[in-house]
Amino acid sequence: MCAETPDYKSTLNLPKTDFPMRAGLPKREPQWLERWSNISIYDTLRQKAEDAKASGTARESFTLHDGPPYANGHLHIGHALNKILKDMVVRSQQMMGKDARYIPGWDCHGLPIEWKIEEQYRAKGKDKDEVPVIDFRQECRKFAEGWIDIQRDEFKRLGVTGKWSNPYLTMNFHAERVIAEEFMKFLMNGTLYQGSKPVMWSPVEKTALAEAEIEYHDHKSHTIWVKFPVVRAVEPTGARSGLMGVNVVIWTTTPWTIPSNRAIAFNPELSYGLYKVTAAPEGNWAQKGDHYLLADNLAEDVMKSAKVEEFVRKRDVSAEQLDLVICGHPLRGVEGGAGEWDYDVPMLPGDHVTDEAGTGFVHTAPSHGADDFILGVKHGLQMTHNVIEDGSFRASLPLFGGEVIITPKGKEGGANTAVINTLAGVGALIARGRVTHSYPHSWRSKAPVIFRNTPQWFAAVDKDVEDGQDEYGTTIRERALTSIDKLVEWTPKTGRNRLYSMIEARPDWVLSRQRAWGVPLTCFTKKDALPTDEDFLLRDEAVNARIAEAFEAEGADVWYAEGAKERFLGNDYNADDYEQVFDILDVWFDSGSTHAFVLRDREDGSDDGLADLYLEGTDQHRGWFHSSMLQACGTKGRAPYHGVLTHGFTLDEKGNKMSKSLGNTIVPEKVVQQYGADILRLWVAQTDYTNDQRIGPEILKGVADSYRRLRNTMRFMLGSLDGFSEADRVDPAEMPELERWVLHRLAELDHKVRTGYAAYDFSGVFSAVFNFATVDLSAFYFDIRKDALYCDGDTPRRRAARTVLDILYHRLTTWLAPVLVFTMEEVWLERFPGDDSSIHLTDIPDTPADWLDEPLAAKWAKVREARRVVTAALEIQRTDKVIGASLEAAPVVHVRDEDTLAALRSVAFEDVCITSDIVLSNDPMPAEAFRLPETEGVGVVFEKAEGEKCQRCWKILPDVGRHTHEAVCGRCDEALA
Repeated sequence: MCAETPDYKSTLNLPKTDFPMRAGLPKREPQWLERWSNISIYDTLRQKAEDAKASGTARESFTLHDGPPYANGHLHIGHALNKILKDMVVRSQQMMGKDARYIPGWDCHGLPIEWKIEEQYRAKGKDKDEVPVIDFRQECRKFAEGWIDIQRDEFKRLGVTGKWSNPYLTMNFHAERVIAEEFMKFLMNGTLYQGSKPVMWSPVEKTALAEAEIEYHDHKSHTIWVKFPVVRAVEPTGARSGLMGVNVVIWTTTPWTIPSNRAIAFNPELSYGLYKVTAAPEGNWAQKGDHYLLADNLAEDVMKSAKVEEFVRKRDVSAEQLDLVICGHPLRGVEGGAGEWDYDVPMLPGDHVTDEAGTGFVHTAPSHGADDFILGVKHGLQMTHNVIEDGSFRASLPLFGGEVIITPKGKEGGANTAVINTLAGVGALIARGRVTHSYPHSWRSKAPVIFRNTPQWFAAVDKDVEDGQDEYGTTIRERALTSIDKLVEWTPKTGRNRLYSMIEARPDWVLSRQRAWGVPLTCFTKKDALPTDEDFLLRDEAVNARIAEAFEAEGADVWYAEGAKERFLGNDYNADDYEQVFDILDVWFDSGSTHAFVLRDREDGSDDGLADLYLEGTDQHRGWFHSSMLQACGTKGRAPYHGVLTHGFTLDEKGNKMSKSLGNTIVPEKVVQQYGADILRLWVAQTDYTNDQRIGPEILKGVADSYRRLRNTMRFMLGSLDGFSEADRVDPAEMPELERWVLHRLAELDHKVRTGYAAYDFSGVFSAVFNFATVDLSAFYFDIRKDALYCDGDTPRRRAARTVLDILYHRLTTWLAPVLVFTMEEVWLERFPGDDSSIHLTDIPDTPADWLDEPLAAKWAKVREARRVVTAALEIQRTDKVIGASLEAAPVVHVRDEDTLAALRSVAFEDVCITSDIVLSNDPMPAEAFRLPETEGVGVVFEKAEGEKCQRCWKILPDVGRHTHEAVCGRCDEALA
């Protein structure tokens, strides 16, 4: 350009916006949080729904019921994933026209919090048992309150909306009242009973644990092979058996349970034999001449473990013969045993016995194993109470009294060794060893647990519920299984199978815990009555009502106050005739009851007392989904939810479980400080939450890059819409084809977004919107229309493009607002500032069906395919430095297909390809023509554009310099006029 040539830059319609390229999310997001708090976004939306209802256009309600986290620590990445997913559900449902409600909540009772207080006591050398129970409970309450405030701020920082000013807490007085009332429904409907059976017991925490409170870790256990001498054996014919004097050999990894043995189980389907030791080392436990009964598939392994040098199989032993065998306990007649073990040990058939490991015979202690208990009940075996709550043998147990199985610090005590040494001393062992295997541990103390027989309170899952709500079954199990199949929508579908199989096979629900911080089992038992007696449990609605009223006014602490028994029993009963139960409810009963005091009782709960959705991790099939199902089926007769969504666990970038010891944890707070919460939310939206997800520094960098690309798309739109008004709007019917094609794509995408959000397919929605924004818009439509937007005057084409940009703006901001809550608010306020303005108070706009135009879309698919060939051909010329920009080209495009050629001739194909000119031809394709293998029938011959370069739009055209304004083309001359 000559020195005297005018500078036309100031005459261009260049984008104007204050929307910054750099987001600065960590510093700016708190400002939007404060803004939302000031305008009470959540409450404003509820009022919006009330107003719509009053005007006769009620919005359909949608309630996501929050699974309560424990109030006992900072958030981890799993919390962030969970709460962000919930927020995206609620916001997307709201923006699709529903009244979407979300009341966050917290589990405040139970061992996790109680354990923290005990840790504080231990650090101070303080004994919990010396602290008055109400004082202890108050400390637990105070601890929970502190963490609720911390976690609330951490959740809000993630951009999660909800009724934060009034969450639900299981320790609120009304909640404690309802939990007690829900328990008393079990009391009154006949499903509550006291039983004695083995449960997972933590000697460290001194309480029963639910399966959901158990995790499995490798543990090194003692193993022993024990001889049970046959003391009586006959043939099925009644004749004396040749098995007298032989030994049945069992194998166990819990030697401490041998003193509680009551039977030996065998499987009639397995093959058994009588084996004789024919050679063994001097002094070996297994000696030459010994006879053992063993499963055939395991005999060789057993003999090897026993260091037997040679052995022979004498003969078959049938199931009929085994069924008639009686053994003696290996400690029978032991010195100092005081006759404790001088009883018969029967052989009993059991299909839980396998020949995969061990001996093919299973030592059975009904007080210390699930299968053992079932077998014991079936055959009337005597239960033992040899192990007390601290994990030690009762003091009165001969030989072993006071020996500890698991110490208060979670370590192995001396019980195993004491039992092993005693068995060895009486010649009852043939081998011993150690084995590392998966073993149950408490997920709080991380200490091993034991199966222990204790009196506990249970809800019977197979007993008819006496409440008349029999539409879905008469028992809790029947109602639950029917609900799973007929009443609940599962996302993903595999969730159905997981919960169904668990409930189908589960035993009765253990409701009681031997702790202090929780809602007590509000019931009384008759003194001197047996649990099986009719009058054992006091069932009186008046007593129940007094308890409920007191809990509402004073909280559950009132149960522990002096004179509580007399107060609740009133004048109708003599308090001396009854025992007050002081066990507390399993905390899963608390959280399982939340539907009653949140969905049912709150004005902002749900319209039918049921949740549209429960959303938690896959571990909650065993936890909250499970307990809520059982609880509601016992009190409501059905599931408390219409839908269940489950997500996987969060792993590091290599797919490893996160662990502080490995140093691979990702803390939400750190991500927010470095990138901003929107980047964390975008990570959630990009993941397939139905499987385990990965996160780490490199993954987050990729997410941040995606975010920058989206931000640039929004920035371009904002800049190009500067000054746009309704006077500029163009009716779609009057738009060029390219704009109508964009509207067609919008209509397609609107359907995908709505169906995706309805199905909670956030990754599908985001992927579709992101690809549209970056491929269809930034790389195609914006690329083509920049010329018209920047260089046209007030032309119909430019007005149509800006109209489409306005339409795009409203769709993209609302489509993405449930994910990028902060960024889309920023984008919205750039165009619609105001103290009460917010993207989150708007709905996704309706998209006219007539925007769909399949013939037009098919035509433009051909145009885009041909454009790709031209673009690729020009890129080679640019790489070879033949041209610096595509506007220097005027290629010849050879097109074989007549329909494609007609489509290209009907549009301004040079504008589509961003060239100054283009020649379309159906002449035979020259050999030197550039082709793409995937695009048949299109070839490009490069030619340079002829003419001069317009100093305003940079196109090279023959008419440049022939107009009123110097050095410009005709189009630019008109724009300057």
